[in-house]
Amino acid sequence: MRIIFAGTPPFAAAALNALTAAGHDIALVLTQPDRPAGRGMKLTPSAVKQAAQARALPVYQPVSLKTPEAQAALRAVDADVMVVAAYGLILPQAVLDLPRLGCLNIHASLLPRWRGAAPIQRAILAGDPETGITIMQMDAGLDTGAMLSKTAVPIRDSDTAASLHDSLASVGAAAIVAALAHYPELVPQVQDDTQATYAAKLSKEEAQLDWNQPADRLARAVRAYNPVPGAWSLLDGVPLKIWTAQTCSGTGTPGELLSADADQLVVACGMGALALKEIQPAGGKRMAAAAFLAGRPLLPGTRFGP
Repeated sequence: MRIIFAGTPPFAAAALNALTAAGHDIALVLTQPDRPAGRGMKLTPSAVKQAAQARALPVYQPVSLKTPEAQAALRAVDADVMVVAAYGLILPQAVLDLPRLGCLNIHASLLPRWRGAAPIQRAILAGDPETGITIMQMDAGLDTGAMLSKTAVPIRDSDTAASLHDSLASVGAAAIVAALAHYPELVPQVQDDTQATYAAKLSKEEAQLDWNQPADRLARAVRAYNPVPGAWSLLDGVPLKIWTAQTCSGTGTPGELLSADADQLVVACGMGALALKEIQPAGGKRMAAAAFLAGRPLLPGTRFGP
């Protein structure tokens, strides 16, 4: 098929690579404009742009798809379908109507659960046993279009947002190739709006651990916010990022350090306790609890949190 591909992060780049490998004609690649990144804040191309350039595919980076110029550029491609994966720009109805077969989205959840910006993290936070990939026909709503296929992926107790992202990127790449291969046979299924949940965008503020919460909830938060925005807590008024943690036995006042040994810092929660295994002090490097304690011994009773 003749395809316009629209995406920005590594999740989308995996799909672009798979579509190219499957022999599709990628007539145009849309991605977000280059953004400042790294310590030097150098303008850096997106993962999708890098993948496209490696394959000598034409790249277009408009700041909006609402302008007549952008829409004319897409119309000129005369595409069979547009494939969208974590693109980051709103597609107006005029753009949705351009390709002969419409626009298909690769969404990282089992719709209608977790519509919105952060489905991977919200699924982990909620303790869902599984998530997955939905290939859907796009409409003007927020992830509300008819579903063409769904592929379930289990959420392991060890999964972070990063590891689950990688699993879903691979599944999503395979799913869109399969959907296009069998497109005439697929029967669109309307979503049940009564079952919809919303995956709101993440914020640094929400990633601050509330030690009054149960330990299992906080352990999921550490996994869900890894790597961005990163779970954190105050220690003596200074932020401490928490990369790895697991539930353990223990009781005490929420936020109270119960013990500190070579392997972990055990902090009391509203129910149970959380063992902090890997942490990162403000301005410092990510390190094991043992390395942190070697430079800063902590006594039981030390308080975490505000």
